[in-house]
Amino acid sequence: MSTASNDILSWTSQDPRESSLFNTWGVLYRFQTSVSASGQSITTLWRTIRPNKEDRVAKLEWSSNGGLGRVIIGKNTQPMADLVIPDPSVNGMRYFTGPDGAQYRWRPNPKNHDILLQDGSGAVIALFRPTRPTRYQIGDVYGELHFFRSAGMGTVMHPPIMDTVVVTMMLYRFCAQWNL
Repeated sequence: MSTASNDILSWTSQDPRESSLFNTWGVLYRFQTSVSASGQSITTLWRTIRPNKEDRVAKLEWSSNGGLGRVIIGKNTQPMADLVIPDPSVNGMRYFTGPDGAQYRWRPNPKNHDILLQDGSGAVIALFRPTRPTRYQIGDVYGELHFFRSAGMGTVMHPPIMDTVVVTMMLYRFCAQWNL
């Protein structure tokens, strides 16, 4: 399964809440976390739509104890936990319902360290590949997010699905990092 270079996003930072995803064109997504006056951590996901112009894709409001809170994607608000529901039958598998109403699941690949994103039919439409830290001008890269644009329904690169893939992988990484 090969991926065009523009379909691979390098992911900076060990902390996914303060990171960027970029390719040869530049930064496509950026997570920025701040603490409000009341002490609540809020992470905003920005998507570059053209040079020097970003749109807010999602706002993640963390719980007061630093755990999962709620996420606002577009006009939809839901618990973050709904985007990383553990599947007790497979260690490390987490599933979610996408903006298209279909169910998707992130699951470890038993053959390597990749985390695969499968659609409802089991087709792999994306994957996250942890990498050895590599220094770039944008920041140190700790992983790659690969999109397979023609796999499954062929919609993984469309903004609502692609945005949700980025949010759910960030939450997957956060849950794995903090053993949630």
